[in-house]
Amino acid sequence: MTNINKKLNDNPFIRWTALILIALMMFFGYMFVDVMSPLKSLVETQRGWTSSTFGTYASSEFFLNVFCFFLIFAGIILDKMGIRFTGVLSASLMVVGATIKFIGISDWFQTTSLCQWLGSWWVALPASAKMASLGFMIFGCGCEMAGTTVSKAIAKWFKGKEMALAMGIEMAIARLGVFAVMWISPMIAKHYDNSVVTPVGYCSALLVIGLICYSVFTVMDKVFDKQLVALGEKTEEKSDDEEFHISDLGKIFSSRMFWLVALLCVLYYSAIFPFQRYAPNFLEVTLGIDMEQASHLVSFFPILAMILTPFLGAFLDIRGKGASMLMIGALTMTICHLCFALLLPLFPSKVLAIAIIAVLGVSFSLVPAALWPSVPKIIDEKVLGSAYCLIFWIQNIGLCLVPLLIGFVLEKTGGYLMPMIIFSCFGVLAFLFAIDLKHLDNKKGYGLEKPNIKK
Repeated sequence: MTNINKKLNDNPFIRWTALILIALMMFFGYMFVDVMSPLKSLVETQRGWTSSTFGTYASSEFFLNVFCFFLIFAGIILDKMGIRFTGVLSASLMVVGATIKFIGISDWFQTTSLCQWLGSWWVALPASAKMASLGFMIFGCGCEMAGTTVSKAIAKWFKGKEMALAMGIEMAIARLGVFAVMWISPMIAKHYDNSVVTPVGYCSALLVIGLICYSVFTVMDKVFDKQLVALGEKTEEKSDDEEFHISDLGKIFSSRMFWLVALLCVLYYSAIFPFQRYAPNFLEVTLGIDMEQASHLVSFFPILAMILTPFLGAFLDIRGKGASMLMIGALTMTICHLCFALLLPLFPSKVLAIAIIAVLGVSFSLVPAALWPSVPKIIDEKVLGSAYCLIFWIQNIGLCLVPLLIGFVLEKTGGYLMPMIIFSCFGVLAFLFAIDLKHLDNKKGYGLEKPNIKK
């Protein structure tokens, strides 16, 4: 009887193999996101970009998600079509977008009539930046859709098990992609005569491998679904109560807890991911070092996050304290950006820079490790995919607009003092929302401070 009732995810090896397959898709995705971050100086020299151009390109990743509401549609697709269809779709969009971006910055494209036509209008933005931004928009649709799909997939495969640990390990693997690309991108560029094209082509090819990995996972998930149906835990056809309806979105928007989580998320991540785009150049300017050294220093940012996130996830599973971790993480991030703004320019030391970056990595462990496993506690499972996508959509508004703001401020002021102050202000607001979140959790009993593993 025990063997009959045993599901695929009850086998630790199989469920962790499933996690590795879907995490690899995000690993390669995160590599592509930041492949050009260490190359800001090169692309400005070789393609005539400016800081504002770079900011426009960086924000383009989120344009379709925000202004065309793609992420909201992605949530509906996820809840209607499931994690298999949505995951393959998102991985495919990443590959298509990456290919367009690769073409846009290639030497070959600069000689085409399409490039000349693109350069004939809105001349403030070079044709290469327009094409690269178009590709990054499409990639961004796939990448953000993939992030929400992965979260729902982990929630499904690790329900009642080590969910926070699994999400922590997935995030750690993804952040390893940031570490890897900060070393690999300038290394490849330098090997090929300071080419900005080759690193992008290399990471584009890796996205194809990510698509293959997720396709293998879909085969496993199909078997898992058949087992759930056989055991009566899932039906082939959803009942009316289980079926997702557009009107269910109202339940999400009417939740104060949802808005606190979403606003905390957008403020926190707006001080993290846009910072990553500019961090190598910030260190180049502040410390007077070259592109390769600066990107190597930035690579220390995800190291502690990568190491600590799984342990913090395990702590959440066993002991809880999610809301408290959100408060500590937001406060730590604020202090780090203030140090970048005020302390590092006064004492321009590589050791000090690494120390601040490493502590920022601790913050980047605390907040995501506590944030994403908290969502299933406050949102009905039927609309969980939509809830994740709506949070990502609100997050994407900040991630789209903040790089534009930072690029504009950087060009107007000629220095990084004000950008770092802006990032610090985001941290202060995130800390205040985290306090309110903990207060409401204490009052309503959502269980954010309680462990995930049920005894």
